[in-house]
Amino acid sequence: MAELLPPEMLTYILSFLPLSDQKEASLVSRAWYRAAQNALRETNVRYKIPVSSASLPGIKSLGLRGISCIGLTNLDGSPASHQVLQSVAYHLGPHLQSLCLGGGSPTEASFVALILGCPALRSLDLSGCNSLFVSGMLLAQPETAQRVQQALSGLRELNLAGLQNLADLSFNRLSSCAPYLERLSLAYCHLTFELGPAQGSRVPQESSPSQFSFRNLLRFVKERASRLHALDLSGTGLLPEALQALGQVAGLQLQELSLHSCRDLSTEAVAALCHQQPGLTFLDLSGCSELTDGALLAVSRGLQHLQHLNLRKLQRLTDAGCTALGGLWELQSLDMAECCLVSGRELALALGSVHGTPPPLTSLSLAYCSSLKDHLRAKLRRNLRSRGLFLQPHQKLEHQASGPKDPSSQPQGPSLLMLQALQELDLTACSKLTDTSLAKVLQFPQLRQLSLSLLPALTNKGLVAVAKGCPSLERLALSHCSLLSDEGWAQAARCWPRLQYLNLLSCSQLTEQTLDTIGQACKQIQMLDVAMCSGISMAAVRRFQAQLPQVTCIQSRFVGGADLTLTL
Repeated sequence: MAELLPPEMLTYILSFLPLSDQKEASLVSRAWYRAAQNALRETNVRYKIPVSSASLPGIKSLGLRGISCIGLTNLDGSPASHQVLQSVAYHLGPHLQSLCLGGGSPTEASFVALILGCPALRSLDLSGCNSLFVSGMLLAQPETAQRVQQALSGLRELNLAGLQNLADLSFNRLSSCAPYLERLSLAYCHLTFELGPAQGSRVPQESSPSQFSFRNLLRFVKERASRLHALDLSGTGLLPEALQALGQVAGLQLQELSLHSCRDLSTEAVAALCHQQPGLTFLDLSGCSELTDGALLAVSRGLQHLQHLNLRKLQRLTDAGCTALGGLWELQSLDMAECCLVSGRELALALGSVHGTPPPLTSLSLAYCSSLKDHLRAKLRRNLRSRGLFLQPHQKLEHQASGPKDPSSQPQGPSLLMLQALQELDLTACSKLTDTSLAKVLQFPQLRQLSLSLLPALTNKGLVAVAKGCPSLERLALSHCSLLSDEGWAQAARCWPRLQYLNLLSCSQLTEQTLDTIGQACKQIQMLDVAMCSGISMAAVRRFQAQLPQVTCIQSRFVGGADLTLTL
């Protein structure tokens, strides 16, 4: 029946499958192969191409398939790199929409030649490409700049993160070639400021041919205010007065703003931003260590449409600030990891929305909140509709009674059983978990990624229970689970035919029998880590590799009981 479907409909259906399943579907027939290839293109899968002469045939093949999103690795100024760039421009350039050169060292001439061959680009990643900006002469020739501007007329996203040599002139030349930019990243670029004459206050420097000044950036934002929607200034040392100057730019309506690790920002500056930019839907304030509860209160009052909020490592936040979260009705993702003063009581009341409808929260991280107590049990259990929930140390998952039992509700206690759409779960180092609690909690047929590393109480019984409750796992981490043995894997492995990535680092009781079991039951395995497994020999590792040639990586450091003291 599937053969009778129109190709477009089959492509649409396959686009909902994960990448591994799309690859399998492509083997069914020629029609399914073509549909799967179209689905891969439509989901913007990025193909990483190593820069070497051996990649030339592959680049030609990708060009014939119409691939539109690639990244080049190991790019430098060698003749081989120049040849690869020429091949990319010729075979992929006409339909290439996303190009990543991050961390590469191309020459200015080869970069310009590549860009001229890619007239359809919408996203360009030059993060860490310092070689292009060392001389300060990139696009200095007006004729070259004009041709590049024609090629980049459709560019909407530009990533210049981590450029230590970025200066005002080179930034102005490059940005002028992309007049319709909507998203710009300058994360960890060095913005320059100086002390002003009045009261020693810090103000932006004048534009400089050798430095990247905030004044120049502010001029750019003013010119592009009507189009610019997303800005990443993480790690730039942004000052409170600079943030206020950005927020009050006439016509600027930001939707996304990242300020990670801008440690000088004040609560007052964030409050002003929330008043000036009420349309923000994404805000990252992680690592802004000077912020207090007042910042969270200002966010709640000013950003009514906020969907994603990152407050990681804000160690001055307390329970009092958490009460404000109840006002964020559209919040979908919240990260409060390492907020060490948050105990959880007010957070539970806020997210439980005692006085209204709870926010549609889909992702919550409370990792390493050392003061977190068992206040989140019933309220979060009833209100989270998560696809990814991360519970780290200091959180409890044991089923406990908590007052009168409501027959219409789920079982009392912090049960995760209601999260049947869960696909990623990280329980690393949740040391209070036992086999019993895992057997009760981990029953997710759709779960694809799971980490149970550093669980000292996990035994074969718990492993088998997890295998039966989570049969669709593709990635599994069990490092340092020293109580697991061959007997447990003999029962568990047969439940995981789709397993691709497996970490068994330092599982000291495992022997080559477990390798044989995995080789027979998990035919799709691609990466295996058995480092520091003293019961497994190198001969067994080589035999496993020979049985499953599709395995691309096996970590086998110090197997067979190597003496680590002497080796290190």
